Amino acid sequence: MLFSNSTMKNIFIKSLLLLFILLFPNSAFSTPDYSRGTGKPCLACHIDPAGGRRLTTEGEAYKNELQAKGLYRPLSSTMHFIRFIMGYVHAMTAVLWFGTILYVHILLKPAYASKGLPRGELTLGWLSITIMLITGTLLTIAKAPSLNMLFSTRFGILLLIKIALFLVMAATAATVTFFIGPRLKKRQELSVQHKQDMTFAEFAQFDGKDGRPAYVAYNGNIYDVTKSGLWQGGNHMRKHLPGFDLTDAIKIAPHGEEKILAMPLVGKLLACEVKRPFYERLFFFLAYMSLVLTFVVIFIISLWNWW
Repeated sequence: MLFSNSTMKNIFIKSLLLLFILLFPNSAFSTPDYSRGTGKPCLACHIDPAGGRRLTTEGEAYKNELQAKGLYRPLSSTMHFIRFIMGYVHAMTAVLWFGTILYVHILLKPAYASKGLPRGELTLGWLSITIMLITGTLLTIAKAPSLNMLFSTRFGILLLIKIALFLVMAATAATVTFFIGPRLKKRQELSVQHKQDMTFAEFAQFDGKDGRPAYVAYNGNIYDVTKSGLWQGGNHMRKHLPGFDLTDAIKIAPHGEEKILAMPLVGKLLACEVKRPFYERLFFFLAYMSLVLTFVVIFIISLWNWW
């Protein structure tokens, strides 16, 4: 293993903190396009050099010009407060959703989910998608007074890219949940119910966790150690785990092969790997694509706020 569990957890927590910082930048209500086009600093339009709501005379004139072009919609104090709450909920939900994706890919690995989609992660994921869809729509309506703004400004173009990436990720989640998930679950149930010969990838799924049987392999055969008192707690003597081939381990064990041979025989461990079914290969592709898209979205947010 490249990293210990504690190291991986530290990396995961620091990644969430970085994501939180990305989604909660120092807000400035300035228009970066104007600053780039004129070469003027934020101080030309804003009383605060870093940008902010209070505008100079030149800033007020530019705001009125944007409003006349349909690129700016004035908001009351109440609407500003509502937009702030929507933005806060939207950003916090994004942290939860992206955090779930990072957790599954970095700590658990997609192979864990290929045994059957975890119900908790599924519920959290769809709850996050729903909340982000609602709050994102409301924020877009509040921020973009016209379609022209979405297609003619840098902010609008980046927003459209972010929306497109979100829709792709949501479609991916739907495909995994409603098309791939039931097939993964059915295959797992069939594997549990019937004795069979297995490839190593199939055999490794029987790790004794989440109600799955605990299998071990020895000399090409697979044995069921689920009910053995020596394998309680999902391990044997805190050294050996179910789902592994113990052929070499028996050679240096304080007991002989009779302990393994006394366990119920499940089937044969196949020497060659059978080609994964299409839906499983699609699952791994979509899983890693979601991870890549997560980093792309964070990149877009960085461009949006700091470039």
